Amino acid sequence: MSDPSTPRPGHPRPEPDARRRSLDARRRSSRARRWAAVGALTRAVLIAAGLVAAYYLLPLDEHGTAASSALLVGGLVGVLLVFGVEVWAITRSPHPRLKAVEALAATLALFLVLFAGAYYLLDRSTPGSFSEPLTRTDALYFTVTTFSTVGYGDITARSQAGRVLTMAQMVGGLLLVGVAARVLASAVQAGLRRQRRGPAQSPSGTDAGTPDQEGGR
Repeated sequence: MSDPSTPRPGHPRPEPDARRRSLDARRRSSRARRWAAVGALTRAVLIAAGLVAAYYLLPLDEHGTAASSALLVGGLVGVLLVFGVEVWAITRSPHPRLKAVEALAATLALFLVLFAGAYYLLDRSTPGSFSEPLTRTDALYFTVTTFSTVGYGDITARSQAGRVLTMAQMVGGLLLVGVAARVLASAVQAGLRRQRRGPAQSPSGTDAGTPDQEGGR
């Protein structure tokens, strides 16, 4: 029998093993976050590039004023639908912040391309609506400068329809920057709260991460 006064030997092995497992888990989590960030950034760039490519490739030259109005109204409805779907996806995503970046890129690119197409169609159907004839690049340039409030003044709206359309973009841009940004921030917070509630919702020993993982897929 061992002497009771003799201190029992320690058990150093489980502690290093636990630390190693914890370190491995942190490394895996860090790699997963990095890959998720790369994926979100890649998707945002591809979405923006795809929308710009569609803007240049679609046969817009054959449409008139009625088609221009229909494009604008239908496009604005599409922006709202895309934004609503993206907000819902943020609350269900395992990476809400990254999903919000992707959602903002998709919404902003669609908004800019929509108004660029409307400007281009208006100039084609009603020549003289702007201070100079617009190519597709000119229309996109005018849209971006108006959205960014730079307004160099090299291209200006002259017709009443052109000015109304420009004012609509200004108001829409303010709403996109102000209201939409707050909605996205609220959706991110809702997604983070949902993740924090996950572990507390498994009293029977079920895997708490499953609902979040399913929501993110």
